[in-house]
Amino acid sequence: MPQNLHPTLGFLLHDTARLLRKRFEQRARHLGLTRSQWQVLAYLATCEGIHQGGLAELLDVEPITLARLLDKLEAIGLIERCPHPTDRRIRLLHLTEAAHPLLGAMRTLGEITRAEALDGVAPADREALVRALTTMKSNLIAACERPVEEQSASHG
Repeated sequence: MPQNLHPTLGFLLHDTARLLRKRFEQRARHLGLTRSQWQVLAYLATCEGIHQGGLAELLDVEPITLARLLDKLEAIGLIERCPHPTDRRIRLLHLTEAAHPLLGAMRTLGEITRAEALDGVAPADREALVRALTTMKSNLIAACERPVEEQSASHG
C-alpha cells in the first residue's frame, strides 16, 4: 500500500481477521478439517442442542450450505443429529465424544495464533482493543435492527 494512503478501520479489521484465519488454518491443516467445519464445531460447542436453522442463522450461512457441512461432520463422527422431543421435522445438533479432543486442539491453536497476533501489544492496549471492539459490535447489532431510513435521518 502506498505510504500516503492510510487504511480505513474497516480495511484493517477485515485484513486482520483474514490473516488470523489464514494463520489458524496453517496451524490446523494437519487436523484435516476445513475452516468452515471448525466454525461449525466451535459454535456447536457453545450451543449444543440447537436446530439446524438456528445454527445457520448464527453462522450467517444458507441452510443448504450448513446441511452439507453437517453431513460431512456427521459422516466422520464429530456430530450427531438427534430427534426433537416434540417436533419430528426438527433435528437437534450435538457434538460426539470424538469432537472434544479436536475442540481442545482448536482452542490451543487459537491461543497460539492470538499470541502471535498480539505479540508486542501491551496488556492495557489489549484490554482497550477488546473493549472498543465489543462496543463497536454492540453498536452495529443495534444499528442492524433499525430501518436504514431511521439511521439516515438521525445522522443526516
